[in-house]
Amino acid sequence: MQDSIRSRWLTRSSRARLLAAAVLTGGLLVAGSSVSSASSAASAGTAATAGSSTATGEGMIVNVLDDPHQFRVAYGIQPLLDSGIDGRGETVTILAPAPPANASAPAATDIRQDLKEFDSVFGLPAARIEVVTSLAGSASPWRTDGEEPGDFEILHAVAPAATLRVVLFPSSWSQSAANATADMLAGLRLAVSHTDVVSISWSLGEHYFTKAQVAEMHSILLGAAAHHVTVIGSSGDGGSFPTPQGWGGQVKEVSLPASDPLVLAVGGTNLTANISTGAYIGETAWIGSGGGFSHLYARPAYQDGVPGISKTRGVPDVAGDADATISLSGTSASAPLWGGIVALADQYAHHDLGSVNSAIYRIGRSSSYQTAFHDVTTGNNGYNATPGWDPVTGWGTPNAQVLIPLLASFASPSET
Repeated sequence: MQDSIRSRWLTRSSRARLLAAAVLTGGLLVAGSSVSSASSAASAGTAATAGSSTATGEGMIVNVLDDPHQFRVAYGIQPLLDSGIDGRGETVTILAPAPPANASAPAATDIRQDLKEFDSVFGLPAARIEVVTSLAGSASPWRTDGEEPGDFEILHAVAPAATLRVVLFPSSWSQSAANATADMLAGLRLAVSHTDVVSISWSLGEHYFTKAQVAEMHSILLGAAAHHVTVIGSSGDGGSFPTPQGWGGQVKEVSLPASDPLVLAVGGTNLTANISTGAYIGETAWIGSGGGFSHLYARPAYQDGVPGISKTRGVPDVAGDADATISLSGTSASAPLWGGIVALADQYAHHDLGSVNSAIYRIGRSSSYQTAFHDVTTGNNGYNATPGWDPVTGWGTPNAQVLIPLLASFASPSET
């Protein structure tokens, strides 16, 4: 039974990768009308073994981490969970398309059942789920066939006591770039209200947004920062050419909302860990990791003096495993990883940290950098990964047991 569930998640991961190739969507936190709530029941389960592995002199290693324990050990999350830092009191929300009304089984599933099975297989506590249908008008709010389950599974694995919310928007988003940008803005405005962390796995190249839409998005993000909401965005799955081919050809650029200086932009890596213990072994840059330099935003102050960045905003800021992590592939997996990390940091600090970009860059420049981050120095996305910050993996991936206490001390809730 566990093998069949695990197989289904890996299959869904491939489907999510294809979905992300058109437009990437992900997690946000929202409040509004038409909210439904539920707790997924969980029963005791046994941790799964890794999906694929190879033998090395260091023992068996795994590239596809389909066991949350491996993932949490590799990134230093497990010691925090063991000490009671588990995201309790925090809310994280994702933004996801509602499935079409005529969606048929088995493609469309029930998000409550998905999380219940996930919790059962991996021995996780029940997840509290809230669904906001104000935009989608869904008659079946628990119905899902997109990235929603994968984002929730990663968030729940990293911050198992946090409340998970999803804002659903109309399924027409995929029909055109105009629909996608309009839906993203409407969802973002709803998502940043009454929340702690927003994790967005959707992105679209900067050139698709009008000047008015760029200004509107930045205004929404300024409001989020003023209310100490952390907004996290995936950098995209198209490398340095994120534009979907069917929407007007390839353009070398970065994507919104990740490129807005108020968003923590998250790139992707290929993580290798010990299959038995989950111990970190190494990482390379994931070839699809979105990255590069903004055509819209000047270099923000927190990037001043960073080698490799010139006059404009560099993307991404940080990174995480994007190679079929647990149940989802691409930066749609690495963004919710950081959504969970920030939820843990908020709990550790006893207040919402809000915009954390300045703190991330202060840590990157500090003597603690090599212990707080895994610096990824190999691989490329059209740009090369290098020591320190680079436009493929940013500062690298987290060692949460060191990074989170530093974030709690470096970040001020008044940062914007």
